[in-house]
Amino acid sequence: MSVVNTSTPRPGGRKTFKEWFALPKNQQRLVIFTFAVVPVFLLIMFTYFPFARMVEYSFYNMSYTKNRGFIGLKNYISVFTKEELFSTFRISLYYMVGALVQIALALYFATILSFRTKGTAFYKGAMFFPFLVNGIAIGFIFKFFYTRGYVLDTTLGFLGIPLESLPFWLRDVKLNNWSLVATSVWKYMGQNMVLFAGAIMSVDPNLYEAASIDGANKWHQFRYIILPSISTVLTLNVILSITGSLSAFEPPYVITSMGGNGTATYFIQMHKTAHVEHRVGLACAMAVVLVLIIAVCTIIQKLVFKFAFRNAGTETKAVKEAK
Repeated sequence: MSVVNTSTPRPGGRKTFKEWFALPKNQQRLVIFTFAVVPVFLLIMFTYFPFARMVEYSFYNMSYTKNRGFIGLKNYISVFTKEELFSTFRISLYYMVGALVQIALALYFATILSFRTKGTAFYKGAMFFPFLVNGIAIGFIFKFFYTRGYVLDTTLGFLGIPLESLPFWLRDVKLNNWSLVATSVWKYMGQNMVLFAGAIMSVDPNLYEAASIDGANKWHQFRYIILPSISTVLTLNVILSITGSLSAFEPPYVITSMGGNGTATYFIQMHKTAHVEHRVGLACAMAVVLVLIIAVCTIIQKLVFKFAFRNAGTETKAVKEAK
């Protein structure tokens, strides 16, 4: 039985939007267009456009209330010539060292817990839990942890170390930054450990068996199987940890009250410059410099890891062929 089309075609063969949208192919095109345009629009409006305005403001002497005046590169020169600003780069070195220690510990525990170990789920959960705690709450916890006569000093006292021989963990300029770095390591190590463990568990177990048959010990399995297989995740974690060390904020802001006693990081100094001293143009220049430093560090790290794992595919392939 044939169906007669009684609809009257529109002049010129043009379809209404309802008729056009009724076609499945057009619905698919509209969905793809919507999901592609909306994120790009939001990215431009809330990321690239504000960043462009920040770059513009960095060339001005301006505050929140006064009129701005163009001063060229003076703000950028001040970032590297004023001691109170440039000294914060040295503080960032503490956190960079802490980031490397954190990556090493996370990779070590992930490797151990990825194999048959009793209580694996418990240990993973216990190590990952600090990452779930709010950074401000962790700051208050460790503020009392390091305070004279409180948790850390009391614990060391139980071990027979008298209080008089213990340093002031937050007042001693030789130790206070290391104390804050230890807080960051404790918080973020679990996150990296879980990421490493997931990557290690995706490695083909037959590779370990083949390597054992060929006489490879645990170190050789780690060096020639695990590391090449997780090189992408390792590179990503190192980049995130190093760049995160440049923007450390919560531990010194809470524990030492806005980075007091020589613990102010670059991010805290930028916050003070913008919101306490109201030197908005200089703070914008500091932010632009930070973005450039992070970009340079990212490129260097990718080049280093690309060189370090240049033979990763060949080594893994050799192990597979030996099975």
